[in-house]
Amino acid sequence: MAVEFGIFSVGDLTSDPLGTVRRSEHNRLRDITRIAKKAEEVGFDVFAIGEHHNPPFVPSSPTTILGYIAAQTSRITLSTSTTLITTNDPVKIAEDYATLQHLSDGRVDLMLGRGNTAEVYPWFGKDLRDGIALAVENYALLHRLWREEGIDWSGRFRTPLTNFTAVPRPYLDTPPFVWHGSIRSPEIAEQAAFYGDGFFANNLFMHMSHFERLVGFYRERFEHYGHGSADAAIVGAGGQAFVRARSQDAIEEYRPYFANTFTYQGQGNLEEVMANTSLTVGSPQQVIDRYLSMKEYYGEYQRQLFLVDAGGLPIELVLEQLELLGSEVIPVLRREWESARSLS
Repeated sequence: MAVEFGIFSVGDLTSDPLGTVRRSEHNRLRDITRIAKKAEEVGFDVFAIGEHHNPPFVPSSPTTILGYIAAQTSRITLSTSTTLITTNDPVKIAEDYATLQHLSDGRVDLMLGRGNTAEVYPWFGKDLRDGIALAVENYALLHRLWREEGIDWSGRFRTPLTNFTAVPRPYLDTPPFVWHGSIRSPEIAEQAAFYGDGFFANNLFMHMSHFERLVGFYRERFEHYGHGSADAAIVGAGGQAFVRARSQDAIEEYRPYFANTFTYQGQGNLEEVMANTSLTVGSPQQVIDRYLSMKEYYGEYQRQLFLVDAGGLPIELVLEQLELLGSEVIPVLRREWESARSLS
């Protein structure tokens, strides 16, 4: 598959650290739509939204948000970052994302994950200690629901199904492509490899060498299960960039937003986090060079998503960043990555 570049949002409702913008849930949800539309306009391939059920986040219903965006876009792939496979009923996931497929003419895939909020488990009647088992069992059922009719099924975590068919059926009888996202769990990488699905490395919370090991493990197991060579495994990675013509200006402008971003709390100062993770604050060329170097960690991979709106960045600044990335960074990355593939 050709390399894809996209935008993802976790939908945090974080106050502007400079105090210039007053934010509300209503405005944040509307702004997410503006971000997705702008991403399509400037040439990104994917827009993905997270799922959270606790403050300070707003996207508790990602399919509702994506359905609204689908009606206002025509090309961009709509995805998630992530859909909670542990606390959602797999039957409802099957129904919701098949419906979204139909309404968007098939422009849908999704990333499944356990999430990073422990409190959500008891809110939905689940036990955090069952997280891995829930992810494995629920996806086994979801995988069948999109491919079979008249299912008989029983498991540990939901009531049995007898002669059950999820409706609507997937658009054009083709289930949405699934990425399995993980920060630290080799079991999830194993699951992705077993089914021949994609594996997505967050690439923000920890040192890139940590994600390098997870991706390497997934590639080995992908080949083990007979889906193709390890080099052909389907890998995606997260990232974050803030761009200005001069790197000094970018760092100075972004620093208060960095300090305001929950993702980086406890990881060190801006310079330390930039050295250890994929966060890149600088000139367009610095962002280009940094992300071209990601292949040293992950090999050839198929999807690169950028976080652009965390930490309370005002919407106008986010849209400006999308314009800069779309005009000065992504075309070069796309050209260089595709050129390297054609030579390999």
